[in-house]
Amino acid sequence: MIVRETYLKQLISFKDKNVIKVVTGIRRCGKSTLLLQFIDYLKEKSVSDEHIVFINLESAQYDGIESPTELYKLVGSKLSRGDHYYIFIDEVQNVRNFEKAVNSLTIDYNVDVYLTGSNAYMLSSEIATLLSGRYVEINMLPLTFKEYVSQWNGMDKERAFYQYMKYGGFPFLAKENDENIIDNYLDGIYNTVVLKDVIKRNSVKDITLLENILKTVLSSIGSLVSPSSISKMLKSEGKNISNETIERYLEMFCNAFILNKAVRYDIKGKAYLKTLNKYYVEDLGLRNSVLGYRQIEFTHALENVVYLELISRGYKVDIGKNANTEIDFIARKNDRIEYYQVSYSVNTSSETLERELRPFDNIADNYHKYLITMDKDFISDYNGIQKVNAVDWLLSC
Repeated sequence: MIVRETYLKQLISFKDKNVIKVVTGIRRCGKSTLLLQFIDYLKEKSVSDEHIVFINLESAQYDGIESPTELYKLVGSKLSRGDHYYIFIDEVQNVRNFEKAVNSLTIDYNVDVYLTGSNAYMLSSEIATLLSGRYVEINMLPLTFKEYVSQWNGMDKERAFYQYMKYGGFPFLAKENDENIIDNYLDGIYNTVVLKDVIKRNSVKDITLLENILKTVLSSIGSLVSPSSISKMLKSEGKNISNETIERYLEMFCNAFILNKAVRYDIKGKAYLKTLNKYYVEDLGLRNSVLGYRQIEFTHALENVVYLELISRGYKVDIGKNANTEIDFIARKNDRIEYYQVSYSVNTSSETLERELRPFDNIADNYHKYLITMDKDFISDYNGIQKVNAVDWLLSC
């Protein structure tokens, strides 16, 4: 098992705190494995097996558990009042209104509760209200490049990076070389996520339309898009669909952790804008498997990697609007702000370099500014804007 140290440390830090720990993320990103690693940690701290309850609701063993009452009775049958227990419920969204059972368990028993889920809807405002705000969400991503390359002893780091951009970071594929296995695995994830976490959960009738919308967005990674722009693309192909329907489908994809929505922020006006956002895919391998590996556009793929890396480092990431230019990312963490431009290379011409540096003009603060590229040269600073090789940056933290 690949130890996901960042997430494991978060679980350990919340151990025995009076909050429900909820690990969310796309299927197969490693949530179940993380719980098992934390259970191993508990055992090392002398917690006995009898005081650890692990239930995987994806298992056929629990097919009959469909209501909160049934879930409550199942878990309660394994507990004794007064003793302290660690409760782990994997893929908890498979039980409707699961939050009622979880809330009752925390009231009636001395328990420390850990949940995983593959759909962001499970933490809707209604559920958060019922849990009285007594939960913390840990959003888990597939492997970072640093985690990925750690599994390839001896492989050139740049070669490993191109492989990472092509096949993504699902843990199962971290040591896999067989392209047929990789393709079949990614295809299986796509079908499972789309069928279980989008189509079935949302009772989607027009599956072809839904997949066309997803493919349209996946082919526009790194570009500004809106429901109206997607509608125009589809109309050019003879498909007529309302902006409202497209917006609803985009929300479904984000809830299933297939896509991430990055909102534009007007730096001068200090306000979020309501139109023209960007969408990034949770895993590039998934995107490439759906569209075909020949459609990889390296600058946009690199931009997607940088976006996910910033998220994994704990930043809140927006798209920046600075007058008539766009800054790829504004990254915020606590009182810290960083600005990022991403380009595959700026060494092709002086015009390319000027175009990538221009969005930094007239930003009236002294926060760090970065230009991330795949270039290898000795120039690392342009009037305070730090130029960084992407691979080195990804391995720096």
